[in-house]
Amino acid sequence: METWQVVLIAVGAVLAAATLAVAAVLLVRLVRAYLLLRGADIPVSARTAFWGALVYTVFPVDLLPDPVYLDDVGLLLLALHHLGAVARRYGRAGGEAEAKPPEALDVRRRR
Repeated sequence: METWQVVLIAVGAVLAAATLAVAAVLLVRLVRAYLLLRGADIPVSARTAFWGALVYTVFPVDLLPDPVYLDDVGLLLLALHHLGAVARRYGRAGGEAEAKPPEALDVRRRR
């Protein structure tokens, strides 16, 4: 086997491993986002952004050709970032199933 073939195989293996790592991280973040979306206090805009990005990711028509997943991953990460910002605004940690009601926070401040 020639040197350029070995280098090409090594680069392909590194790219495949990096893609797998990004996919695993996204899967964990998607599960946390799903758990977060189950809360009634999350606004419809955040829910719509998340589900819209998820549908776009699996939809066969893309802005960029399918071998390049930058638009899919980028849009999904942007939606997850927005959902995280909304969760922080509503006092929920990432993926918590239950949030503290705002009234409980106000009672502590009055004392």
